[in-house]
Amino acid sequence: MPTHSETRRLPYSADQIYALVADVARYPEFLPWCAAARIREVTDKGDHTVMEADLVISFKVFRERFGSRVVLWPGARRIETAYLDGPFRHMESRWEVREAEGGCEVDFHVDFEFRNAILQSVIGVVFNDAMQRIVRAFERRAAELYGSPGASPMR
Repeated sequence: MPTHSETRRLPYSADQIYALVADVARYPEFLPWCAAARIREVTDKGDHTVMEADLVISFKVFRERFGSRVVLWPGARRIETAYLDGPFRHMESRWEVREAEGGCEVDFHVDFEFRNAILQSVIGVVFNDAMQRIVRAFERRAAELYGSPGASPMR
């Protein structure tokens, strides 16, 4: 099962990056391979919000819809995603955002496996590059929304 974990330091506030990642409905506007997003349901649980969402992922000749449960923890600035239905055997991701000197620190982790062995082997070849492209897409989106701080994102 491919997994990817990454920590980035970004020159934006933790609240800005948390809001960007939590805005699942806007993913098709900037994420590579994300062709569509639909929010099924949003439930306020007081200290957290549970969102059920569908994303359509389009990669080469493959186009798949999958559903996920996204749990938003605004106080902790943590977002946890769990697989509901679609082409995966297993899928989970986690974003954690903390204030840091000059901006924020972002931890991203994803772990998944496709049911389709062909799709799994195709994504396996480009997996690390694909995950890095996704993280860079969030960085570019932050620069578009919040303005470029004048220097490239901190590493």
